[in-house]
Amino acid sequence: MELATRSSAIQVILSEHRRLTSIVSGMLRVVDGMTSGSGPRSAMLMRAMLYYISEFPEQVHHPKEEQYLFARLRERSEQFDAVTGELARQHEDGRLRVHALERALRRYELAGADLLPALRDGVYGYADFYASHRHLEESVILPGAQRYLTVSDWVEIDEAFAANRDPFESLETEDNLNDLYRLIVQTMPEAQA
Repeated sequence: MELATRSSAIQVILSEHRRLTSIVSGMLRVVDGMTSGSGPRSAMLMRAMLYYISEFPEQVHHPKEEQYLFARLRERSEQFDAVTGELARQHEDGRLRVHALERALRRYELAGADLLPALRDGVYGYADFYASHRHLEESVILPGAQRYLTVSDWVEIDEAFAANRDPFESLETEDNLNDLYRLIVQTMPEAQA
């Protein structure tokens, strides 16, 4: 993708999108594997993935997109008002979807395989939702930002996104989201070719 030439914030955003995409892909593989009775370990892995999403993309990434990138783009051009408004609504919808997935996972853990189809439907729905959301940001917002934002806009945005750090960085290693991300990726079942 040609976007990564103007700003270090764009590099950070694209990298964080790739991380979330890998987590969502892993969620699909895990929920599919649950049908074969992989049980508690898969449920724990799914819980870790949902925790990662709720703590990093939902608490750090999305608020910064809205506060810095979307706000500056709206200041520079009215052309993106509807899209940034829609993306902000999607950020809220994504948060609600993650909570719904957490509830569906708890119900599955408590009631068993009869509730697996609802969890699976929720995971697949979230994956479709996120893919569409990511596409809108990367195909409309990032190119628009490269076109309309000023050097001073980028200095502020780059600084804000450069500060994106794991919110648990100062805690013990076991609580570190980067470590959690690596653990999730290493533990995920392999994608079937």
